[in-house]
Amino acid sequence: MEALLQPGSFVVVATLAGLLIGSFLNVVIHRLPRMMERDWAAQCAELRGEPAPATEPLSLISPRSRCPKCSRQIGALENIPILSYLLLRGRCKGCGEMISLRYPVVEAATGLLFGLAAWKLGPGVAAVGAMVFVAAMVALTFIDFDTQLLPDDITLPLLWLGLLFNLWSTYSELSSAVIGAIAGYLSLWSVYWLFRLATGKEGMGYGDFKLLAAIGAWLGWQVLPLTILLSSFVGALTGIALIVVARRGRNVPIPFGPYLAAAGVIALFWGKPLTSTYLGLL
Repeated sequence: MEALLQPGSFVVVATLAGLLIGSFLNVVIHRLPRMMERDWAAQCAELRGEPAPATEPLSLISPRSRCPKCSRQIGALENIPILSYLLLRGRCKGCGEMISLRYPVVEAATGLLFGLAAWKLGPGVAAVGAMVFVAAMVALTFIDFDTQLLPDDITLPLLWLGLLFNLWSTYSELSSAVIGAIAGYLSLWSVYWLFRLATGKEGMGYGDFKLLAAIGAWLGWQVLPLTILLSSFVGALTGIALIVVARRGRNVPIPFGPYLAAAGVIALFWGKPLTSTYLGLL
């Protein structure tokens, strides 16, 4: 056990754990929005006095993963993060259908971020909490890209968990974390309503408010200006690129959650030096 807590060993173990968690995050990214849609359909049917639509039971645990084309169940040896994708050459073993590159990308990103957390923070509670934080950011990023949804099932527990960690000032003083949660929500809420009153359109969703509130709860109000600045800058550049290069229409919505999540991860690892540098330039 002591060997695992050595800095080098801890980074290796954390990276391997991140690969496994990344494999599970692929399931979350794919299934959680579908589970939400089923819940909404059942609630709508109940309000109309109709029976709930008949659907196959679905959770994050069951049924087992299967190929979307041939419905062949994926075996345990085909679920080894990254390695299985390489050995299968990116194709289903049953029908030869291409497997999305996203699966190994999510696994690799999660593994690298877990390893970075272990390296930057060392063995301890702070590193474990950081791994939970980045896992949530990865899941929210890809869910928002796919559906333009940031599920309450992730954002709200993440917010409360951040406050819980900061009871012991793990990442920020508790007072700063509470203010960060409030300021994170209200800042984007204010922007939302100003934009809506000025244009009559909704510029972002309520999930964005909750995500920034969660980031504030974890890292304190001090990182919020940096987080908003980074996410807005990258989001604006991406939007311009999509309009100019991909000929995407100006009225086509672009999810903001992925940029908030990326900025939150940057703030987790490098927030203090970046904030100090930014303030020094003013």
